[in-house]
Amino acid sequence: MSRVLEAWLLGQHVGQLAQVDGRLSFCYSTQWLQSANARPLSHHLPLQAEAFDDKATRPFFAGLLPEGDKRRLIAQTLHVSRQNDFALLDGIGGECAGAVSLLEPGQRPDLIASAQAVRWLDEAELIALLDELPLRPMLAGEEGLRLSLAGAQDKLPVVFAEGRVGLPLQNTPSSHILKPTIQAVEGSVFNEGFCMALAAQMKLTAASAAIHRVADRVYLLVDRYDRVRQPGGALLRLHQEDFCQALGIAPEYKYQNEGGPDLAQCFALIRKTTRPSAPHILRLLDYVIFNALIGNHDAHAKNFSLIYTGRGTVLAPLYDALSTAVYDNLTDKMAMKIGSKYKFTEVQVRHWEQFAQAAGLSPAQVKKRILALARQLPSEAASLRSLFATRELDHDILGEVVGLIERRCQLTCKRLEAAGPGGDE
Repeated sequence: MSRVLEAWLLGQHVGQLAQVDGRLSFCYSTQWLQSANARPLSHHLPLQAEAFDDKATRPFFAGLLPEGDKRRLIAQTLHVSRQNDFALLDGIGGECAGAVSLLEPGQRPDLIASAQAVRWLDEAELIALLDELPLRPMLAGEEGLRLSLAGAQDKLPVVFAEGRVGLPLQNTPSSHILKPTIQAVEGSVFNEGFCMALAAQMKLTAASAAIHRVADRVYLLVDRYDRVRQPGGALLRLHQEDFCQALGIAPEYKYQNEGGPDLAQCFALIRKTTRPSAPHILRLLDYVIFNALIGNHDAHAKNFSLIYTGRGTVLAPLYDALSTAVYDNLTDKMAMKIGSKYKFTEVQVRHWEQFAQAAGLSPAQVKKRILALARQLPSEAASLRSLFATRELDHDILGEVVGLIERRCQLTCKRLEAAGPGGDE
Protein backbone atom coordinates (compact mmCIF):
# COMPACT_ATOMS: atom_id res chain seq x y z
CA MET A 1 0.00 0.00 0.00
CA SER A 2 1.33 3.44 -0.97
CA ARG A 3 0.57 6.73 0.77
CA VAL A 4 1.80 10.19 -0.20
CA LEU A 5 2.36 13.59 1.38
CA GLU A 6 3.39 16.62 -0.65
CA ALA A 7 6.43 18.51 0.64
CA TRP A 8 6.29 22.30 0.50
CA LEU A 9 9.13 24.72 1.20
CA LEU A 10 8.43 28.42 1.69
CA GLY A 11 5.08 27.95 -0.02
CA GLN A 12 6.52 26.16 -3.05
CA HIS A 13 5.96 22.51 -3.91
CA VAL A 14 9.32 20.72 -3.84
CA GLY A 15 8.54 17.02 -3.90
CA GLN A 16 6.73 14.03 -2.56
CA LEU A 17 7.21 11.96 0.58
CA ALA A 18 5.87 8.45 0.07
CA GLN A 19 5.37 5.43 2.29
CA VAL A 20 5.34 2.05 0.58
CA ASP A 21 5.09 -1.11 2.69
CA GLY A 22 6.15 0.84 5.77
CA ARG A 23 9.26 2.34 4.20
CA LEU A 24 9.78 6.01 3.30
CA SER A 25 11.04 7.52 0.08
CA PHE A 26 11.37 11.08 -1.12
CA CYS A 27 11.58 12.45 -4.63
CA TYR A 28 12.00 16.05 -5.78
CA SER A 29 9.44 17.20 -8.34
CA THR A 30 10.65 17.82 -11.89
CA GLN A 31 9.24 21.33 -11.75
CA TRP A 32 11.23 22.10 -8.59
CA LEU A 33 14.46 20.71 -10.05
CA GLN A 34 14.01 22.95 -13.09
CA SER A 35 13.16 26.01 -11.00
CA ALA A 36 15.65 28.86 -10.68
CA ASN A 37 14.90 28.86 -6.93
CA ALA A 38 15.60 25.15 -6.47
CA ARG A 39 17.40 24.29 -3.25
CA PRO A 40 17.71 20.99 -1.41
CA LEU A 41 15.54 20.23 1.61
CA SER A 42 18.61 18.92 3.40
CA HIS A 43 22.37 18.82 3.04
CA HIS A 44 21.87 15.05 3.06
CA LEU A 45 19.20 15.18 0.32
CA PRO A 46 20.97 16.94 -2.60
CA LEU A 47 19.00 17.93 -5.67
CA GLN A 48 18.61 14.92 -7.97
CA ALA A 49 15.96 13.33 -10.17
CA GLU A 50 16.24 9.89 -8.58
CA ALA A 51 14.18 9.07 -5.49
CA PHE A 52 15.88 8.67 -2.11
CA ASP A 53 15.37 5.38 -0.28
CA ASP A 54 14.26 4.92 3.33
CA LYS A 55 17.81 5.09 4.72
CA ALA A 56 18.45 8.46 3.11
CA THR A 57 14.94 9.87 3.57
CA ARG A 58 14.14 9.05 7.17
CA PRO A 59 16.76 11.12 9.05
CA PHE A 60 15.45 14.44 7.74
CA PHE A 61 11.72 13.73 7.98
CA ALA A 62 11.80 11.79 11.26
CA GLY A 63 13.97 14.62 12.56
CA LEU A 64 10.98 16.97 12.28
CA LEU A 65 9.04 14.99 14.89
CA PRO A 66 9.03 15.00 18.70
CA GLU A 67 10.93 12.17 20.38
CA GLY A 68 10.68 9.73 23.23
CA ASP A 69 7.62 9.83 25.47
CA LYS A 70 6.21 12.84 23.62
CA ARG A 71 6.20 10.85 20.40
CA ARG A 72 4.41 7.96 22.16
CA LEU A 73 1.69 10.23 23.53
CA ILE A 74 1.12 11.88 20.15
CA ALA A 75 0.85 8.45 18.50
CA GLN A 76 -1.73 7.41 21.08
CA THR A 77 -3.77 10.56 20.46
CA LEU A 78 -3.67 10.08 16.69
CA HIS A 79 -4.30 6.31 17.00
CA VAL A 80 -1.21 5.39 15.00
CA SER A 81 1.95 3.43 15.73
CA ARG A 82 4.74 5.41 17.40
CA GLN A 83 7.15 3.91 14.83
CA ASN A 84 5.10 5.26 11.93
CA ASP A 85 6.92 8.47 10.95
CA PHE A 86 4.64 8.99 7.96
CA ALA A 87 1.41 8.82 9.97
CA LEU A 88 2.80 11.16 12.61
CA LEU A 89 3.86 13.68 9.96
CA ASP A 90 0.43 13.37 8.37
CA GLY A 91 -1.07 14.25 11.74
CA ILE A 92 1.16 17.11 12.92
CA GLY A 93 3.50 18.06 10.04
CA GLY A 94 1.85 21.32 9.02
CA GLU A 95 4.06 23.78 10.95
CA CYS A 96 7.52 22.28 11.48
CA ALA A 97 10.93 23.63 12.37
CA GLY A 98 12.19 25.78 9.53
CA ALA A 99 10.00 26.28 6.46
CA VAL A 100 8.78 22.77 5.62
CA SER A 101 5.11 21.79 5.47
CA LEU A 102 3.74 18.36 4.63
CA LEU A 103 0.25 18.34 3.17
CA GLU A 104 -2.10 15.80 1.66
CA PRO A 105 -2.27 15.72 -2.17
CA GLY A 106 -4.49 18.47 -3.53
CA GLN A 107 -3.90 20.81 -0.58
CA ARG A 108 -1.92 24.03 -0.89
CA PRO A 109 -0.50 26.18 1.90
CA ASP A 110 -2.19 29.56 2.10
CA LEU A 111 0.53 31.90 0.83
CA ILE A 112 -0.94 34.91 2.63
CA ALA A 113 -1.48 34.15 6.30
CA SER A 114 -4.01 36.57 7.77
CA ALA A 115 -3.69 38.05 11.22
CA GLN A 116 -7.05 36.46 12.08
CA ALA A 117 -5.60 32.94 11.67
CA VAL A 118 -4.52 32.89 15.31
CA ARG A 119 -6.50 31.48 18.21
CA TRP A 120 -5.63 33.91 20.98
CA LEU A 121 -5.67 32.46 24.50
CA ASP A 122 -7.02 34.16 27.59
CA GLU A 123 -5.42 33.50 30.98
CA ALA A 124 -7.60 30.50 31.80
CA GLU A 125 -6.96 28.94 28.39
CA LEU A 126 -3.20 29.48 28.71
CA ILE A 127 -3.18 27.81 32.12
CA ALA A 128 -5.16 24.90 30.69
CA LEU A 129 -2.69 24.62 27.80
CA LEU A 130 0.30 24.50 30.18
CA ASP A 131 -1.40 21.73 32.14
CA GLU A 132 -2.38 19.81 29.01
CA LEU A 133 0.94 19.86 27.13
CA PRO A 134 2.59 17.06 29.17
CA LEU A 135 -0.44 14.85 28.48
CA ARG A 136 -1.02 15.84 24.84
CA PRO A 137 2.24 17.08 23.26
CA MET A 138 1.86 19.57 20.39
CA LEU A 139 -1.89 19.52 21.20
CA ALA A 140 -2.00 16.66 18.71
CA GLY A 141 -5.43 15.94 17.29
CA GLU A 142 -6.89 19.37 18.03
CA GLU A 143 -8.99 20.74 15.19
CA GLY A 144 -7.09 23.18 12.99
CA LEU A 145 -3.64 22.51 14.51
CA ARG A 146 -0.81 20.57 12.84
CA LEU A 147 2.27 21.59 14.81
CA SER A 148 5.56 19.73 15.19
CA LEU A 149 8.94 20.41 16.80
CA ALA A 150 11.77 17.97 17.34
CA GLY A 151 13.04 16.98 20.76
CA ALA A 152 11.99 15.16 23.90
CA GLN A 153 10.96 18.24 25.92
CA ASP A 154 7.44 19.66 26.14
CA LYS A 155 7.20 22.64 23.80
CA LEU A 156 4.73 24.22 21.43
CA PRO A 157 4.99 26.64 18.49
CA VAL A 158 2.91 29.73 19.33
CA VAL A 159 2.34 33.30 18.25
CA PHE A 160 3.27 35.98 20.79
CA ALA A 161 2.30 39.59 20.23
CA GLU A 162 1.38 42.50 22.50
CA GLY A 163 1.65 40.31 25.58
CA ARG A 164 -0.75 37.68 24.24
CA VAL A 165 -0.09 34.02 23.42
CA GLY A 166 -1.97 32.43 20.55
CA LEU A 167 -2.09 29.22 18.54
CA PRO A 168 -1.23 29.55 14.83
CA LEU A 169 -3.97 28.24 12.53
CA GLN A 170 -4.00 27.38 8.83
CA ASN A 171 -0.63 28.48 7.40
CA THR A 172 0.10 31.21 9.93
CA PRO A 173 3.77 31.04 11.01
CA SER A 174 4.49 30.72 14.71
CA SER A 175 6.77 33.39 16.17
CA HIS A 176 7.89 31.75 19.42
CA ILE A 177 8.38 28.39 21.09
CA LEU A 178 6.62 27.98 24.41
CA LYS A 179 8.31 25.72 26.97
CA PRO A 180 6.54 24.82 30.21
CA THR A 181 8.28 23.51 33.32
CA ILE A 182 9.90 20.13 32.74
CA GLN A 183 8.44 17.63 35.16
CA ALA A 184 11.06 16.15 37.53
CA VAL A 185 13.57 18.89 36.58
CA GLU A 186 13.24 21.52 39.31
CA GLY A 187 13.25 25.11 38.12
CA SER A 188 13.88 24.17 34.49
CA VAL A 189 12.29 27.36 33.16
CA PHE A 190 14.48 29.53 35.39
CA ASN A 191 17.55 27.41 34.59
CA GLU A 192 17.16 27.64 30.82
CA GLY A 193 16.07 31.27 30.87
CA PHE A 194 19.13 32.13 32.94
CA CYS A 195 21.58 30.13 30.80
CA MET A 196 20.25 31.63 27.58
CA ALA A 197 20.50 35.14 29.04
CA LEU A 198 24.03 34.34 30.25
CA ALA A 199 25.04 33.30 26.73
CA ALA A 200 23.78 36.62 25.39
CA GLN A 201 25.59 38.50 28.17
CA MET A 202 28.78 36.71 27.15
CA LYS A 203 28.20 38.10 23.62
CA LEU A 204 27.45 34.66 22.17
CA THR A 205 24.88 34.53 19.39
CA ALA A 206 21.91 33.01 21.21
CA ALA A 207 18.18 32.75 20.70
CA SER A 208 16.29 35.30 22.78
CA ALA A 209 14.38 33.70 25.66
CA ALA A 210 12.18 35.25 28.34
CA ILE A 211 10.52 33.87 31.47
CA HIS A 212 6.79 34.58 31.76
CA ARG A 213 4.20 33.98 34.47
CA VAL A 214 0.50 33.27 34.42
CA ALA A 215 -1.14 32.77 37.82
CA ASP A 216 1.20 30.38 39.67
CA ARG A 217 2.70 28.91 36.47
CA VAL A 218 5.94 29.89 34.78
CA TYR A 219 6.92 29.20 31.20
CA LEU A 220 9.66 30.16 28.77
CA LEU A 221 9.06 31.92 25.46
CA VAL A 222 11.89 31.58 22.95
CA ASP A 223 12.00 33.72 19.83
CA ARG A 224 12.13 31.49 16.76
CA TYR A 225 15.44 32.13 15.03
CA ASP A 226 13.98 30.53 11.88
CA ARG A 227 11.52 33.41 11.49
CA VAL A 228 12.20 36.94 10.20
CA ARG A 229 9.79 39.82 10.62
CA GLN A 230 9.19 41.82 7.44
CA PRO A 231 8.89 45.65 7.43
CA GLY A 232 5.10 45.35 7.31
CA GLY A 233 5.08 43.07 10.35
CA ALA A 234 4.50 39.76 8.56
CA LEU A 235 6.64 36.79 9.58
CA LEU A 236 8.79 35.06 6.97
CA ARG A 237 9.89 31.46 7.53
CA LEU A 238 13.56 30.52 7.10
CA HIS A 239 14.53 26.99 6.19
CA GLN A 240 16.69 25.17 8.73
CA GLU A 241 17.78 21.71 9.81
CA ASP A 242 19.65 20.34 12.78
CA PHE A 243 23.06 18.69 12.50
CA CYS A 244 21.63 15.15 12.71
CA GLN A 245 19.35 15.85 9.78
CA ALA A 246 22.17 17.44 7.78
CA LEU A 247 24.46 14.47 8.46
CA GLY A 248 21.82 11.85 7.70
CA ILE A 249 21.61 10.54 11.29
CA ALA A 250 18.24 9.31 12.56
CA PRO A 251 17.08 11.17 15.71
CA GLU A 252 17.23 8.09 17.95
CA TYR A 253 21.00 8.03 17.39
CA LYS A 254 21.62 11.66 18.32
CA TYR A 255 23.99 10.82 21.19
CA GLN A 256 27.59 10.08 20.27
CA ASN A 257 27.77 6.94 22.42
CA GLU A 258 24.80 5.55 20.43
CA GLY A 259 26.44 6.21 17.08
CA GLY A 260 25.56 9.87 16.74
CA PRO A 261 27.79 12.69 15.48
CA ASP A 262 30.90 13.75 17.37
CA LEU A 263 32.31 17.25 17.59
CA ALA A 264 34.74 16.65 14.73
CA GLN A 265 31.81 15.84 12.41
CA CYS A 266 30.00 18.96 13.56
CA PHE A 267 32.92 21.22 12.71
CA ALA A 268 33.45 19.43 9.38
CA LEU A 269 29.78 20.06 8.54
CA ILE A 270 30.22 23.79 9.18
CA ARG A 271 33.25 23.85 6.88
CA LYS A 272 31.32 22.14 4.09
CA THR A 273 28.16 24.21 4.28
CA THR A 274 29.13 27.81 5.19
CA ARG A 275 31.09 30.39 3.19
CA PRO A 276 33.16 31.90 4.63
CA SER A 277 33.26 29.27 7.35
CA ALA A 278 35.71 30.88 9.81
CA PRO A 279 33.13 33.03 11.68
CA HIS A 280 30.80 30.06 12.07
CA ILE A 281 33.64 27.79 13.22
CA LEU A 282 34.49 30.28 15.97
CA ARG A 283 30.84 30.59 16.98
CA LEU A 284 30.49 26.82 17.22
CA LEU A 285 33.67 26.68 19.31
CA ASP A 286 32.14 29.19 21.72
CA TYR A 287 28.97 27.09 21.95
CA VAL A 288 31.01 23.98 22.79
CA ILE A 289 33.04 25.75 25.49
CA PHE A 290 30.00 27.52 26.97
CA ASN A 291 27.95 24.30 27.17
CA ALA A 292 30.84 22.53 28.90
CA LEU A 293 31.37 25.30 31.45
CA ILE A 294 27.67 25.70 32.36
CA GLY A 295 27.20 21.93 32.60
CA ASN A 296 24.86 21.44 29.64
CA HIS A 297 25.43 17.71 29.19
CA ASP A 298 22.56 17.40 26.70
CA ALA A 299 24.28 19.37 23.90
CA HIS A 300 23.90 16.68 21.23
CA ALA A 301 23.88 17.18 17.46
CA LYS A 302 20.14 17.93 17.32
CA ASN A 303 20.82 20.96 19.51
CA PHE A 304 22.88 22.63 16.78
CA SER A 305 21.36 23.74 13.49
CA LEU A 306 22.00 25.30 10.10
CA ILE A 307 19.85 28.10 8.69
CA TYR A 308 19.51 28.43 4.92
CA THR A 309 19.17 32.09 3.93
CA GLY A 310 19.13 33.88 0.60
CA ARG A 311 22.74 34.89 1.29
CA GLY A 312 23.92 31.39 2.12
CA THR A 313 24.08 28.89 4.96
CA VAL A 314 24.79 30.07 8.51
CA LEU A 315 25.11 28.46 11.93
CA ALA A 316 21.94 28.95 13.96
CA PRO A 317 22.05 30.81 17.28
CA LEU A 318 22.65 28.81 20.44
CA TYR A 319 19.46 27.22 21.78
CA ASP A 320 18.27 24.65 24.35
CA ALA A 321 21.06 25.60 26.76
CA LEU A 322 20.51 24.77 30.41
CA SER A 323 22.69 23.40 33.18
CA THR A 324 21.77 19.72 33.43
CA ALA A 325 24.78 19.00 35.64
CA VAL A 326 23.11 20.55 38.70
CA TYR A 327 20.55 17.72 38.79
CA ASP A 328 21.57 14.50 40.53
CA ASN A 329 18.89 12.56 38.64
CA LEU A 330 20.37 13.46 35.22
CA THR A 331 23.44 11.88 33.63
CA ASP A 332 26.92 13.24 34.26
CA LYS A 333 27.97 12.15 30.76
CA MET A 334 28.23 14.79 28.07
CA ALA A 335 26.35 14.12 24.82
CA MET A 336 29.59 14.47 22.84
CA LYS A 337 33.09 13.72 24.02
CA ILE A 338 35.80 16.30 24.54
CA GLY A 339 38.84 14.44 23.32
CA SER A 340 38.34 10.95 24.69
CA LYS A 341 36.28 11.94 27.75
CA TYR A 342 32.53 12.03 28.30
CA LYS A 343 32.80 13.38 31.87
CA PHE A 344 33.79 17.02 32.27
CA THR A 345 35.64 16.43 35.55
CA GLU A 346 38.01 14.10 33.68
CA VAL A 347 38.82 16.61 30.91
CA GLN A 348 42.49 17.60 31.08
CA VAL A 349 44.53 19.88 28.82
CA ARG A 350 45.41 17.00 26.51
CA HIS A 351 41.74 16.23 25.94
CA TRP A 352 41.01 19.80 24.84
CA GLU A 353 44.03 19.42 22.53
CA GLN A 354 42.64 16.16 21.14
CA PHE A 355 39.32 17.88 20.50
CA ALA A 356 41.02 20.82 18.76
CA GLN A 357 43.10 18.61 16.49
CA ALA A 358 40.16 16.39 15.55
CA ALA A 359 38.04 19.48 14.77
CA GLY A 360 40.79 21.01 12.63
CA LEU A 361 41.42 23.86 15.07
CA SER A 362 44.59 25.33 16.53
CA PRO A 363 45.08 23.84 20.03
CA ALA A 364 46.75 27.05 21.21
CA GLN A 365 43.88 29.22 19.97
CA VAL A 366 41.31 26.85 21.47
CA LYS A 367 43.01 26.97 24.87
CA LYS A 368 43.24 30.76 24.67
CA ARG A 369 39.51 31.00 24.02
CA ILE A 370 38.64 28.52 26.80
CA LEU A 371 40.63 30.58 29.29
CA ALA A 372 39.03 33.83 28.13
CA LEU A 373 35.52 32.46 28.64
CA ALA A 374 36.34 30.61 31.88
CA ARG A 375 37.83 33.75 33.44
CA GLN A 376 34.85 35.93 32.51
CA LEU A 377 31.94 33.56 33.05
CA PRO A 378 31.75 33.36 36.90
CA SER A 379 31.47 37.12 37.44
CA GLU A 380 28.96 37.47 34.61
CA ALA A 381 26.87 34.64 36.08
CA ALA A 382 26.88 36.20 39.56
CA SER A 383 25.97 39.61 38.12
CA LEU A 384 23.15 38.15 36.04
CA ARG A 385 21.68 36.32 39.01
CA SER A 386 21.52 39.62 40.90
CA LEU A 387 19.71 41.14 37.93
CA PHE A 388 17.26 38.23 37.87
CA ALA A 389 16.59 38.81 41.57
CA THR A 390 15.73 42.47 41.00
CA ARG A 391 13.25 41.35 38.35
CA GLU A 392 11.72 38.76 40.71
CA LEU A 393 13.01 35.94 38.51
CA ASP A 394 15.29 34.31 41.07
CA HIS A 395 15.03 30.64 42.01
CA ASP A 396 17.11 28.41 44.28
CA ILE A 397 18.32 26.46 41.25
CA LEU A 398 20.13 29.54 39.98
CA GLY A 399 22.36 29.54 43.05
CA GLU A 400 23.34 25.98 42.20
CA VAL A 401 23.96 26.89 38.55
CA VAL A 402 26.15 29.86 39.48
CA GLY A 403 28.09 27.72 41.98
CA LEU A 404 28.64 24.95 39.44
CA ILE A 405 29.85 27.44 36.82
CA GLU A 406 32.33 28.92 39.30
CA ARG A 407 33.71 25.50 40.20
CA ARG A 408 34.01 24.36 36.58
CA CYS A 409 35.69 27.58 35.51
CA GLN A 410 38.15 27.44 38.40
CA LEU A 411 39.02 23.82 37.60
CA THR A 412 39.43 24.61 33.92
CA CYS A 413 41.63 27.65 34.51
CA LYS A 414 43.77 25.72 37.02
CA ARG A 415 44.39 22.88 34.58
CA LEU A 416 45.07 25.07 31.55
CA GLU A 417 47.21 27.61 33.40
CA ALA A 418 49.30 24.84 34.96
CA ALA A 419 50.21 23.75 31.43
CA GLY A 420 52.22 26.94 30.92
CA PRO A 421 51.81 30.21 29.02
CA GLY A 422 51.46 28.43 25.70
CA GLY A 423 49.18 25.84 27.22
CA ASP A 424 51.50 22.98 26.26
CA GLU A 425 52.19 20.20 28.69
